[in-house]
Amino acid sequence: MQYMRNQLFSLFFLAAVGATIFVASVMMMPAQASGAPAFGPVSYADAVERAAPAVVNVFASRMLERQLVPRSNRRQREENRGSGVIVDAKGYIVTSSHVVQDAGMIEVVLHTGERLQATIVGSDSDSDVAVLHVDLSERRVKAGPLPVITLGASSSLRVGDVVLAIGNPYGVGQTVTMGVVSGTGRSHLGISKFENFIQTDASINPGNSGGALIDAQGELIAINAAIFSRSGGSQGIGFAIPVDMVRGIMRQLLDTGSVSRGWLGIGGQNMTATLADTYGLKPDMKGVLISQVYNKGAASEAGLRPGDVITRIDETPINSSFDIVNTVASKAVGSDVRIQGWRGSVPLDLSVTLQEREGRTGVRSEE
Repeated sequence: MQYMRNQLFSLFFLAAVGATIFVASVMMMPAQASGAPAFGPVSYADAVERAAPAVVNVFASRMLERQLVPRSNRRQREENRGSGVIVDAKGYIVTSSHVVQDAGMIEVVLHTGERLQATIVGSDSDSDVAVLHVDLSERRVKAGPLPVITLGASSSLRVGDVVLAIGNPYGVGQTVTMGVVSGTGRSHLGISKFENFIQTDASINPGNSGGALIDAQGELIAINAAIFSRSGGSQGIGFAIPVDMVRGIMRQLLDTGSVSRGWLGIGGQNMTATLADTYGLKPDMKGVLISQVYNKGAASEAGLRPGDVITRIDETPINSSFDIVNTVASKAVGSDVRIQGWRGSVPLDLSVTLQEREGRTGVRSEE
């Protein structure tokens, strides 16, 4: 599956073909100026040892009907292969939604080589996150409890932090690669409807989708999702879904099998100097100018009006319409959010009770 980026780059989801087990240990000696103290470990083997057992291979197959000649159809099996992460010893696994999309049968291969059948608990294509469950009754009596990864906190990541990608690229078996956080908050990529990706140069390739991106302590900080590439292989531009976002989606999928998202009910435009001049606002003002308020929507009920400027929702600064979409969509339906901004030259501070988002996909036109 791929998305074209002009005529030079293609965006590839990371599902591939695979088998066998292969673990690559990653060693690094940090660059050190003469006489300066060394920072960070010279080996990340301990982090890998903590996290790798909880990373699994995912094999998803579906039947496709292909027309070979007129009036003659043939059913063929298509297999999609990716990775997943065990998040609960009761058998719950997080992976990418596109890895298991339309799958009729799913098999999970544990770090030990043990094979288990899995079912989809819930899948959210809008964020490319899915939760699977394996039947533990199939396991051998002496197999022991499932290894579980420790969930970290992606909100504390900084550009330059060391990260390790664990997955099953090209089906060669479990592989570990190392890089750094190249950027955070990446959006407008066309990968999924709600985007807030971590960018990394850790080598991730087809087959890594749904696998773990961990920090230097071995804690999960993101789920690998996609890459930009000219060739289909890694070129140092990979994207992963932050664990803080995954955690909320996973909780809803486990509770209800689906994800509901908050909706504010406005249309807006990113602030520019021209807009500021038109509305008599400060020329350097940041935020989103409300251009439309939907009747009986959350914003309307709270008293927001066209012409108001939103600069902050709760603790999140708002610099674009996309910030509003991601921030509001991450909140539970019925929750109250604090909206700050300006109404002309008067500061604005309102509490808004979010309504449920139902099939609204616009970034600039509907928040």
